[in-house]
Amino acid sequence: MTTIGKDSEYTLPEEFRDIAPYDDTQFREKMQGLVKEPGFEHAIRYVMPDVDYAEFCRELVNVPTQDDFQRGVMGKFLEFLVARTTSGLSFDGYEHLDPSRSYTFITNHRDIVLDASFLNLCFIRRNMPITQVAIGNNLLIYEWISDLVKLNRSFIVKRDVKVIEALKAAKQLSAYIHYTIGRRHESVWIAQREGRAKDSNDLTQESLIKMLGLAGEGNVKDRLMEVNLLPAAISYEYDPNDYLKAREFLLRRRDPAFHKSQRDDLLSMETGLLSPKGRVHFRLGECINDSLAAFGSDERGPVVREACRLIDNAIHRGYHLYPCNYIAYDEYHDTKRFADHYTGADVEGFDEYINRQLDKVDVADVSAEERAYMRHMVLMMYANPVVNQLRANGIR
Repeated sequence: MTTIGKDSEYTLPEEFRDIAPYDDTQFREKMQGLVKEPGFEHAIRYVMPDVDYAEFCRELVNVPTQDDFQRGVMGKFLEFLVARTTSGLSFDGYEHLDPSRSYTFITNHRDIVLDASFLNLCFIRRNMPITQVAIGNNLLIYEWISDLVKLNRSFIVKRDVKVIEALKAAKQLSAYIHYTIGRRHESVWIAQREGRAKDSNDLTQESLIKMLGLAGEGNVKDRLMEVNLLPAAISYEYDPNDYLKAREFLLRRRDPAFHKSQRDDLLSMETGLLSPKGRVHFRLGECINDSLAAFGSDERGPVVREACRLIDNAIHRGYHLYPCNYIAYDEYHDTKRFADHYTGADVEGFDEYINRQLDKVDVADVSAEERAYMRHMVLMMYANPVVNQLRANGIR
């Protein structure tokens, strides 16, 4: 077994070693190996072209612990990204947190890298505990990326396993999350679905909730309550990947068998990291335990569906909507329903923004009809948060 962190009372069971983050006993060795990777150097120089890489490496290999790395190095890097690529990062809902509890923060999924990173930055700003982060192994394209995320307190979700191994992987993941929250007393972050919602229609996958209910004691309701599910809504004013999603919609329309490549995933990560996002807001909801406890059934199917409903409702109610969302709703639905939420200048600016984004789509021979289709899909992406919030608030 391997000791985790500074507390020798806790040791990592062998069954979790292949998916768990690196611990402090491994930290220095793994960091020394990471800085020698050409791919890591290329990535750092690309993101920070003025960096003194040799000095940067000396600083990294002298960082004593994972927590120091996340707060002192990653925290500063994320503040750099906020200053460079956003119009501000804000957060509310702290009052829903009990400092004596650890949570499974479950959120909608907008950006491959930054959803969990920005959430942790909000916690770093308030000197609060940092969460462990679930990341799919489909994104770990190179070994150095795997090392980097495990140094940054991420645990691995196995998404490339054969059907016969899928249940075993799900049980391992569920047991690890239960262990982290119940034994380690650390919170975790996980997205409400595998992959981002291309159309921004954020709905929790039942398979995810079923996975969380595989481990623990008692019935499925008891097991879900063990991990303290707490929904949080993420609202980006602008999605840097909107044009890439529009491109994917178009290519799949042309060929229903189209699948993204690893290069597409890398481009999405790069674009999400470095491109403008406007304002970014996080809103914590309430832990769903009390509502689950009051639910009138202990049967697996109804409990899973109710957990999904509670999470979706909290996320939808928690959206911070921007003028572009209301403009998109009105244009998509050909109405003036929300005209008092934006100005003529807002409309002109948003329409120009969409045109600039669509100009970036690198697909040959795009017809006027196909461009109109992509514009329609981008409008839908920005309108759906309004649609879902109206529904969650019982408004038609």
